[in-house]
Amino acid sequence: MGYSNYSVALVACLVLLGGAQAVTLEVSDGNSTCIKAELSASFSITYNTSSGMSTAQLALPNSTTVDAGSSSCGTDVAAAELVAVFGLGHALGLSFSTNGSTYALAKLSLQYNLSDASAFPQANSSDVVTVISTSDLGIWARVNTTYRCVTPDPIQVGATNVTLSDMRLEAYMPGGDLSPTESVCTADQAVTTVLPTSVAPTTSPTPAPTPTGTPERGNYSININGTMCLLAQMGLQLNVSYSSKSQKKMVQEVVNLHPNQTSASGHCETSSATLVLTQDQNTNLTFVFTLNSTSNKYHLSWLSLVAAWPDMTDPVLVSNDSLDYLRSTLGRSYMCNSEQTLFVAEGFALNTFRLQVQPFGVTTNQFATAEECQMDQDQMLIPIVVGAALAGLVLIVLIAYLIGRKRSHAGYQTI
Repeated sequence: MGYSNYSVALVACLVLLGGAQAVTLEVSDGNSTCIKAELSASFSITYNTSSGMSTAQLALPNSTTVDAGSSSCGTDVAAAELVAVFGLGHALGLSFSTNGSTYALAKLSLQYNLSDASAFPQANSSDVVTVISTSDLGIWARVNTTYRCVTPDPIQVGATNVTLSDMRLEAYMPGGDLSPTESVCTADQAVTTVLPTSVAPTTSPTPAPTPTGTPERGNYSININGTMCLLAQMGLQLNVSYSSKSQKKMVQEVVNLHPNQTSASGHCETSSATLVLTQDQNTNLTFVFTLNSTSNKYHLSWLSLVAAWPDMTDPVLVSNDSLDYLRSTLGRSYMCNSEQTLFVAEGFALNTFRLQVQPFGVTTNQFATAEECQMDQDQMLIPIVVGAALAGLVLIVLIAYLIGRKRSHAGYQTI
């Protein structure tokens, strides 16, 4: 569902919780609120001065407002954005994604203005700095559920530490206020484990995942205003660890993505391209490719998985924004027929089969000339080397035979 003509409302309030201020921020479309966040946020920022390094301590003040131009309710394929501005040119950005059944804080950004002398005394720069974190932030809940976490949650973003606390928030809201149903963060939960006294606790190894066979190769593409901007053909296999309801322990499972059950969406920018694959509304796999305009090289830089399968105790949300896979050159596609394993994070790896992808420079709705992966090149090299070795061996045998025959003729004399 799309949104337009965004209006933004903000109500600021002061909460006495260890001296911290909490603000309430809302993003709305007309009279309908789509994002609401009640939270406290503090920032520890290291910066350069003429005498060395210094650290500034900032917090969201009760005068914080929401930037209507940068905030949005989002859609099924576009992120929902909440951008809070404060002080002299500072901003906190929260970007949410959803797979239809859950939503998650996919990106946190902080902009700070070093020319603000009251916040950054003696700074030797007047730059406006933006730092972004897209790693697994661990903030998620089911749709129509409020995420709550009172315990301070520190998030490292470059040389900056952002601490969120006293937090209640909800994105993609169907109603006008936070849902009374809450998803409480792990830090707020008091967990007590009681072992049976009559039976000694035992542990059993996690069984190896059952082989599922080679996945079917799917065809995926992104078309923007009638123009194809991304092409992909690949078989995909998820290797995921999660907490099982039925087995009451961590299990590892290998799951094939089925092209006939998977929809593709995404968008293309000048230096980045995003492909989102959604299967059965409970599995969301996102690829982000980045183009280096200086070297004209591109690579897979970000990969994330959101999965909410029936046997999962909690949905799996895992991502990595510092990858360097599937590297190729602008104007060419990347191809790898061999099976590859892309390690993303602890508990999640992606296996690819018969892969060919081109996220930039698509001109004829067809793949450009391919740059092959090293594994494919090695597999082609092996028969060449073996063939050359066999040819050399035959040549050696032939030479030895001719030399031997010549010597045998030299041993006879004419009578």
